[in-house]
Amino acid sequence: MLPRTELLQGARHREDLERLLDQAEAVLRTWQPQWSPFLEAPLQEEAFDRFSSLTELSWQREGGYPGAERCRLLCQRRDPDLDPSSETQEPAPIVGLTVEGNFLFDPIVPADIRRALAPLGAAPEQLGDVWIRGDRGAQLLCTPEAADRLNGRKGRLRDVEIHCETVPIDGLQLPVRRAIKRFSSVEASCRLDAIASAGFGLSRSKVSQEIRSGQLRLNWEPIRQASRELKVGDRLQLQNRGSVEVLSLTLTKRERWRVAMERR
Repeated sequence: MLPRTELLQGARHREDLERLLDQAEAVLRTWQPQWSPFLEAPLQEEAFDRFSSLTELSWQREGGYPGAERCRLLCQRRDPDLDPSSETQEPAPIVGLTVEGNFLFDPIVPADIRRALAPLGAAPEQLGDVWIRGDRGAQLLCTPEAADRLNGRKGRLRDVEIHCETVPIDGLQLPVRRAIKRFSSVEASCRLDAIASAGFGLSRSKVSQEIRSGQLRLNWEPIRQASRELKVGDRLQLQNRGSVEVLSLTLTKRERWRVAMERR
């Protein structure tokens, strides 16, 4: 049995981590690898941080394409005679799906697609990343079970009829992965709106709009306070614009803040 009390002490995602530990114990008993459902990025990071001490197990993540936010975790027994970096990973059970509809006069966001697929039988944990394809609908990644359930199905998203069809992942128009860019900016304060404006290259008013609409997140959590003071290590995520991490904060002689950032 795994030391659950120690592993879960102070956990932010306790119930989800307990389910991952159930899988881990099954792997230890059966020696058979197991894949988790799709997990949000904060849960993935907490799992890797807390479970790294389990030397008999290895954990890897796969979301269907480089840079995917929602991923499935593969738990398998670790071979003590192999370098962890040389361990092979079986193909991830992830399938592509298109959701087509005419949204010319009714723009949508990924959350709309997730809600529309729920009545068709797709559980939230069966769906990976979703990205919008202009006014024609969306594409996404899902589990094979969800793909079987959704393939060929029709539904409705508000007043628009949608049609679902499975496709190979290499048949999707995957989001472009951003090149990593490091830069710095001098700001009057460490406020969220100031750093987000510099990091994403947006006006302060546009950043305020993104905050009000819930599109801007801080460390993967929705944030509503433009005046929130950021610290080193904080990460901002903005829909369709990637992420910005605060690398350092240095007070200048003129009592302004030099902010070093990394954008992905």
